[in-house]
Amino acid sequence: MRNWIRAFALAFMPMAAAAQDSGLKSLDTTDAGRAWMAVGRLDINGSGFCTGTLIAPNLVLTAAHCLYDKTTGQRIDLSGVEFLAAWRLGRASAYRAARRAVVHPDYSYVDETSAERLRNDIALIELWQPIRNTTVIPFETGDRPRRGEEVGVVSYGRDRAEAPALQEVCSVMTRRSDVLVMSCDVEFGSSGAPVFSFDGDRPRIVSVVAAKAEFNGQRVAVGTPVEGSLSLLQAELLAGRGFLAASPDGASKRNIGARFIKP
Repeated sequence: MRNWIRAFALAFMPMAAAAQDSGLKSLDTTDAGRAWMAVGRLDINGSGFCTGTLIAPNLVLTAAHCLYDKTTGQRIDLSGVEFLAAWRLGRASAYRAARRAVVHPDYSYVDETSAERLRNDIALIELWQPIRNTTVIPFETGDRPRRGEEVGVVSYGRDRAEAPALQEVCSVMTRRSDVLVMSCDVEFGSSGAPVFSFDGDRPRIVSVVAAKAEFNGQRVAVGTPVEGSLSLLQAELLAGRGFLAASPDGASKRNIGARFIKP
């Protein structure tokens, strides 16, 4: 729930005909959420949350703006950031504190409505300890979806803070400046939510939600493609760049070791 844009100038963008969108399905039971355990709530300093997704045992993919304080514009202290894998009705399958984070090198937390900011609004969080739970399987990523392609989204939000919701069918309405405009239903707290392509045997993450917006009275989601950006973020981590949690002490210390709860 971090500094989302409330409006985005989309009137100049040609729109593709949207598929018949599916409604939101709450993943508030074990059976419903079984395939989506790697999606979790990213709690931020006890004052808000975003959505994040495990793409490796120790790496969470999310939106860059989730790591900035909306009042000061400064990066937040990672010591207060915790990933709650498959958070549902008061418990998670695994709890992990953030150790290091990298944002896209071209991301700038300045003009929240600029296409430049939105297309680079992506970040990786390295966890203190990997999640090695056989029920929490990291997702792979895929290529940027085409205009008119059907996608799906799993997200937390203001109206779904205690369990994520799945929208299995929405569509890419247009692409411009590497920004995706989609007919998906997102809400405050859905920042960083994974956008999935369903081609292949298992869903692949093709974008992360950067903002919600409105076009001609219709709510839309704005997404940052994963293609191209992820390899850059991984290289930044390998080079030791990014910013570290101040220390493993305090609120995050209790979450450095393994802590599992059976679903």
